Amino acid sequence: MLTSLIMVALGGALGASLRFLWGVAFLRLTGPSEFPLAIMAANVLGSFLMGVFVVVAAQKGLTHLGPFVMTGLLGGFTTFSAFSLETMTLVERGDLGAAGLYVALSVGLSIGGLMLGLWLARGAMA
Repeated sequence: MLTSLIMVALGGALGASLRFLWGVAFLRLTGPSEFPLAIMAANVLGSFLMGVFVVVAAQKGLTHLGPFVMTGLLGGFTTFSAFSLETMTLVERGDLGAAGLYVALSVGLSIGGLMLGLWLARGAMA
C-alpha cells in the first residue's frame, strides 16, 4: 500500500508539473485566450494516453504501473478540477454558450481520445 501511495505521489507531482509546462507552452504558442483551450487539450491528450496505457499495460503485463501512470501521472496532467473552475468562470461571465461548448467538447473529445487510444493501441498490439 505504501509503495502504491508513493508511486501515485511521484506520478502526480510529475503530471502536475507537466500540466503546468503544457499550459505555459500553449500560452506562448497561441497567446492569451478567453477560451480555456490549453486545459481542454490537456484533458483530451491525457485521455488518449490513458487509452493507450490501458491496452499496453494489459498486453505487456505492466498493470502494476497503473497507480503511477493512471492515477498519478495522467491524473495530475488531466485537470478536471481546473475544467470545472474554467466552466464556472465562463458561466459567471455570462457566456453560457462558450461554457456549454467547452463542456461538450471537453467531455466528448476526451472520450473520443480514449477510444482512439484504445483502438490504435489494440491495433498495434495485435
